[in-house]
Amino acid sequence: MSTSTYTVVGMTCGHCVMSVKEEVGEVPGVTGVEVDLDSGRMTVTSDGPLDGSRVRDAVEEAGYQLKG
Repeated sequence: MSTSTYTVVGMTCGHCVMSVKEEVGEVPGVTGVEVDLDSGRMTVTSDGPLDGSRVRDAVEEAGYQLKG
């Protein structure tokens, strides 16, 4: 199992968090997504290494951006 941490920018409410979790959760290999609204911190667990561009694309699909 692998764990990656990202910072999501632009979320303002619980609905935002759910949108990000739903989109990132659909990335192949992702087994879990936790998002903290206050800090923007997103922890993604997967069954192996993830392609960061797929995670970024999923966050953008939800309407937000990754910091950095």
